[in-house]
Amino acid sequence: MGFLGGGEWREAAEESEFVETDRKLVDFGGEKQIGLFKLDDGYYAVGAWCSHQKTSLVHGDIDDHEIMCPLHGARFDLRSGKQLSLPAVRPIPSYSVKVEDGKVFIKA
Repeated sequence: MGFLGGGEWREAAEESEFVETDRKLVDFGGEKQIGLFKLDDGYYAVGAWCSHQKTSLVHGDIDDHEIMCPLHGARFDLRSGKQLSLPAVRPIPSYSVKVEDGKVFIKA
């Protein structure tokens, strides 16, 4: 899947929301449920659900740019959505992120 080219820039969060946490579930409705993560080098947005079994990735452990599904341990790259380990065999959606005037936007 990789980056999804379509969509429009939509406000997802305020930077101030990430003072005490490094993640947020953003629900744009329908299938657009996105995990927004703040790492040392910026913000990343990926589909909120594991491609193996529909389990939320938002509470998964993060190591470098990899997030691990809390159910079965599948790992995904937060930069691209690429699956990195079994049992996942499909990537998750990945979205572009930008910050303007203290607001975080996702292209979705």
